[in-house]
Amino acid sequence: MESNVLEILTKFDYLLQETLLGLRRGGWMNWAAISTVAVLLFLFGISLQTSWQIEGLLNRFGSQLEVSVYLETGVEGNGLRPIVGAIPEAAMVRVVSKEEAWANLVAELGISDLRAATQQLNGNPLVDELKVKARSSKELPVLAKKLQQLQGVDEVQYVDEAVQQITQLNRGLSRIGLLVTTMLTLTAIAVITTTIRLIVMARRREIEIAQLVGATLDWIYLPFIFQGILFGLTGATIAWLLIQMLQGFLSRLVVGQPDFIKFLVTGLPLDAMRMLLLPLILIGFGVSVGVLGSLLAVRRFAVK
Repeated sequence: MESNVLEILTKFDYLLQETLLGLRRGGWMNWAAISTVAVLLFLFGISLQTSWQIEGLLNRFGSQLEVSVYLETGVEGNGLRPIVGAIPEAAMVRVVSKEEAWANLVAELGISDLRAATQQLNGNPLVDELKVKARSSKELPVLAKKLQQLQGVDEVQYVDEAVQQITQLNRGLSRIGLLVTTMLTLTAIAVITTTIRLIVMARRREIEIAQLVGATLDWIYLPFIFQGILFGLTGATIAWLLIQMLQGFLSRLVVGQPDFIKFLVTGLPLDAMRMLLLPLILIGFGVSVGVLGSLLAVRRFAVK
C-alpha cells in the first residue's frame, strides 16, 4: 500500500516538474496564450451574462404583461373565469366587471356624477373584461390565440411589440457573440498549439533521451497537456476577475443615478445559480480550449 502511494506521488512530482519546466521554456509565449484565452473567455462571459439578463428581462416583462379579453355583450366574466384559468399558459386571471370599468372610465374623464353619466348614455355601454397574465413572454401569442377561440370572447388585445423587439435583439446579440466567440476560439487554439509546439521543439533532445530509456509517448507528452490545461485555467481566472471588476466599476458609476439608468448600465442582477454557473462555464470552456490546442500540438510530434 505504501509503495503504491509512493509511486503515485513520485509520478505526480515528475509531471509537476516537467510541466513547470515546459512553462519556463515557453517564456513570453505562455502569456500570449493565456492572454488570448482570457480575452476569449472575457468576451464570451460578457456575452453569456448579457444573454441571461435579456432572457430574465423577457421573462419578467412577459409575466407582467396582461392580455385584455373583452367579452361579448351579456357574457359575465365570472362565468368564463374558470375556463380561462384552466388554460396552461395562463398564470392569473382577474375579472373587471363592466360596472368597475365604467366607474374607472368616468373617474378618468373627470365626471363626478356617475349616475348622471350612465343615464345620459342610456346605461353602461361597456362589457366585462378579463385581465390574464401569461406564465412567460414566449407563451403570450399562444395564450392570446387560445383566448380568442373561446366562446363569448369578442376581442383580445395585448402589447407584444416590445417583447418581439427584445427577443430580436437577444437573437442578434447571440449571433454576433457566437461569431466572435468562434473566431477567438480558433485564434486561442492556434496560439496554444503554436506555444506548445515551440516548447516541444525546445525540449526535443530531452524527449529523445526519454524515449531511449523506455518512456512511452503518452507519459512524455502528458506534461504538455497539463500546460494547455493551465493556460485555460489561468485565462478563465483572469476573465472572471475582469468581469467582476467591470461589474464593480459600472455599479459604482451609477451610484445615485435613477433606477432606469442603473438598469440600462448594469442590467438585471443574475440569480445565485447563474452567478455560480458562470465561472464554472468559463473554466470548462478554457480547459477545453487548452486541452484541444495542446493535443493538436502534441499529435503532430507524437505521430512522427
